[in-house]
Amino acid sequence: MEPIISARGLTKRFGDFTAVDDLTIAVEPGTIYAFLGANGSGKSTTIRMLIGLLQPTAGSIELDGVDVIRTPRRVRDRIGYMGQKVSLYQGLSLRENVEFYAGLVGLAGANLERRWGALRERFALGDAERERSEGLSAGIRQRAGLALATLNQPRVLFLDEPTAGVDVHNRAVFWDLIQEEADSGVTVFVTTHFLEEVDYCHRASVIDAGKMIADATPEELRARYTAGYRIRVDCEAAALADAEPALHAAGFSLASASVGVELRIAALESPALSALAAVLAAHGMPLVHVAQPTMADVFRRLLSQAERAARGAAQEAA
Repeated sequence: MEPIISARGLTKRFGDFTAVDDLTIAVEPGTIYAFLGANGSGKSTTIRMLIGLLQPTAGSIELDGVDVIRTPRRVRDRIGYMGQKVSLYQGLSLRENVEFYAGLVGLAGANLERRWGALRERFALGDAERERSEGLSAGIRQRAGLALATLNQPRVLFLDEPTAGVDVHNRAVFWDLIQEEADSGVTVFVTTHFLEEVDYCHRASVIDAGKMIADATPEELRARYTAGYRIRVDCEAAALADAEPALHAAGFSLASASVGVELRIAALESPALSALAAVLAAHGMPLVHVAQPTMADVFRRLLSQAERAARGAAQEAA
């Protein structure tokens, strides 16, 4: 399948400073793609180039068949954008903000009523429609921001830290709405500092000092950059001695734990789960606890490796 977002050799320099360095990105249609990095890593600069607001120093960008560098205005009809701070004009009601943004994308009259009517119901914004924007709660503002970003029914939706400042409940509601967008065929390109949100995504990449240092599915990242899953079984090690060959064949390693036996495995997929379930059933043993490595673990390991590599390169250059 051809990527709907394709960037090759993407580079942006500001004088002597390289903000984005030879970046390659490929995002498949209808997927949720997480773009991660610490503050100052080059995320926002990259997004500004992808949506045609900033000219790259080098490289190419194609979005939904449009050459973004040569014809940046053509891409605007295909995308929606929502930043960390939802841009609602103070002094205007939510409905008045809707009418303003609708005018920017050419929506008016009956077409606007149909489109906004569907969004108002879906995003539960009816009660807030006549309220002034400055009186809206954080959760309602975020839902309103997403509704406005999808007014023009974009093919690609860019979300730059969309859940910052939103409570846990409203973050979950917001991600339900994002997943609905992806299920309808919209491609979602999202940045977030809440690393647990990466598990909502089909693929995740990590950028550091303008360079891509990882790009894979969340599960692949866990397998590569953590010690894997830890599964504690409430039994003595001797009780699993005869099952050790079968567990090893399924990818498990065994280790002693302060309580029971700890099994470890890089990725907990269906064949391994089936093998483990069969062993435990045969021995009449309960599964006590499964500890999944977090995306924060992955992120820390990646940045630590990148930092060591940068120090090594600096020492060689010296």
